[in-house]
Amino acid sequence: MTEEKNNQLQIELAPEVADGVYANLAIIAHSSSEFVMDFVSVMPGMSKANVKSRVIMTPEHAKRLLGALQDNIAKYEAHFGPIRITGPETRIPPVMGFGGDA
Repeated sequence: MTEEKNNQLQIELAPEVADGVYANLAIIAHSSSEFVMDFVSVMPGMSKANVKSRVIMTPEHAKRLLGALQDNIAKYEAHFGPIRITGPETRIPPVMGFGGDA
């Protein structure tokens, strides 16, 4: 539950959400009115993986998220050094079942 007091937003983290979920793949789809981000945990050698969490947001909020991620990655790298991406760039083939306009 959230509540606003003195122009400050107080955010509560429910115990069942606090542990989070691990994801090593994000699948992003969009329509004219929303972005859908599915977070998946892919295990080596497995041909099937389940979506662990889905986040849906407006294009404006998706762009704000992009800015926040860029800012936080810059701060992380300033403190810990560059994030290195090892191995070849992986492209995930198209996923069936997505599409349409919201």
